[in-house]
Amino acid sequence: MTNVTSSGLDQIRLQIMWNRLIAVVEEQAQTLMRTAFSPIVREAGDLSAGVFDLSGRMLAQAVTGTPGHVNSMAESVKHFIAAFPPETMADGDIYITNDPWKGTGHTNDFVVTTPVFRKGRLVALFSCTSHLMDIGGIGFGPDATDVYMEGLFIPMLKLAERGKMNETLMAMIRANTRLPVDTVGDVYSLAACNDIGAKRLLEMMDEFGLESLDGLADFICASSRRAVLAEIARLPKGSWTNRMVTDGYDAPIELVACLTVSDEGIHVDYTGTSPVSGKGINVPIAYTTAYTVFGLGCIVAARIPNNAGSLGPLTVSAPEDCILNAQPPAPVLSRHVIGQMLPDVVFGCLRQAIPDRVPAEGTSCIWNLNVRGPVPGGTGKYGFSMVVTSNGGTGARPDKDGLSATAYPSGVRGTPVEIAESMLPVIFWKKELRSDSGGAGRTRGGLGQDIEIESAAGLPFELLAAFDRIDHPPRGRDGGADGAHGYLGLSSGAKLKGKGFQMVPPGDRLVVRTPGGAGIGPATERPSEALARDLRDELVTREAANLHYGWRSSAAE
Repeated sequence: MTNVTSSGLDQIRLQIMWNRLIAVVEEQAQTLMRTAFSPIVREAGDLSAGVFDLSGRMLAQAVTGTPGHVNSMAESVKHFIAAFPPETMADGDIYITNDPWKGTGHTNDFVVTTPVFRKGRLVALFSCTSHLMDIGGIGFGPDATDVYMEGLFIPMLKLAERGKMNETLMAMIRANTRLPVDTVGDVYSLAACNDIGAKRLLEMMDEFGLESLDGLADFICASSRRAVLAEIARLPKGSWTNRMVTDGYDAPIELVACLTVSDEGIHVDYTGTSPVSGKGINVPIAYTTAYTVFGLGCIVAARIPNNAGSLGPLTVSAPEDCILNAQPPAPVLSRHVIGQMLPDVVFGCLRQAIPDRVPAEGTSCIWNLNVRGPVPGGTGKYGFSMVVTSNGGTGARPDKDGLSATAYPSGVRGTPVEIAESMLPVIFWKKELRSDSGGAGRTRGGLGQDIEIESAAGLPFELLAAFDRIDHPPRGRDGGADGAHGYLGLSSGAKLKGKGFQMVPPGDRLVVRTPGGAGIGPATERPSEALARDLRDELVTREAANLHYGWRSSAAE
């Protein structure tokens, strides 16, 4: 058989090939995790992987990965095709960029795309993204005032041509990072995972006798679009508006969304949102779109695979030069601080239309402990640089409590203490669930975390802070209580700012308290069995904390 058409193969066979394609990209993602040098990728899963047809339609994405990467990468492949038309591509070519407006929103994310050839004919494109720990510049924080301060900027370039690596580009990358071994290694891991995806795709095409993916691609996109439109048809039609205030950098930021449901799909418009910030918390429209449509999909189309077809009916707009549609050369390095709030913003609109399906507000923004500093006996100012990921609680669900210490919407897992301590000269004296941080309610919000970190070498270290929900915690709903405020300070009593470069002096401890999710409904309506579970969980949490402190104290002695 030379091609796939819906009339030539029955639905079962097409579905089998679709599922096989999802398995192919999941192996692609797992390869990236196994070979990555950056712990935020190999331990926390901050990546994306997918396969695309020749027009740039995403056919399948890996389950492993983050929506901010996946859904913005879905657009970046179209930019690669515009820069390198398919007729100019050759077997062995690899393309790369970290352009925030054509990639995934900031310069620390590298996007690598590889064309796949079968019998001399281009049949597909594989693309992947991962977060690199350091690409120079001011460092991974929000203090830059333009994108040029934020590190090495790679336009659409060839990483390899006909199988030969671009050594000039690799030398430029190596020379513009504080962690040259890790950074170069991560570039090779991105290329390697696409190679594995290509190998498995060609095996699949041989097995099923496919000369082209065109028919399968049409089936996937048409089926997914039809399924999403069917779900949208069940929703009430109309427009709803929601406003959310976040901490901002020097002043609060207002995020305003108007969500419209029609027969053609769902559109979210962010007119009325605050203008761009002078600091790096601005968001390119691709990242805005990525998290907006992810939030919509979680409520409207949770069981439908994410691809070009299912994404098509979900559209987004924002005025140029508002904080959600920042234009070059605005600083965008900490775009996640604002961008990851967007599912909760659109949930506020959907809550008015379908309240029984939508959760309360959660922490939303991942709390990245971005630390760097000297090592004992080292000669440089920055002997280490690493992002330790941590999370707060999610909002209560209509029929269940929120999840504790869980990253929603990013999906990035918390960095294990053992991994962080093996790579950094620091001691984690405390990392436990934060008691009573979830908002009370009929269903309560998930708990945040209490974390304390100290230098293990008696040396100071820097924190590049980019946290939110400190001044504006998750809001309760229908009588439910707000989640707990986030907090950042020192054990000596000093309170730190939520954003910006700050020092942790030797002998002092960094104290981090991540926010809790908000509750839904009056706490007086909480079922008795849930109250008993709350008490049991609290006792277990306190016992675990006591054991932890006992172990730490004996280890220190």
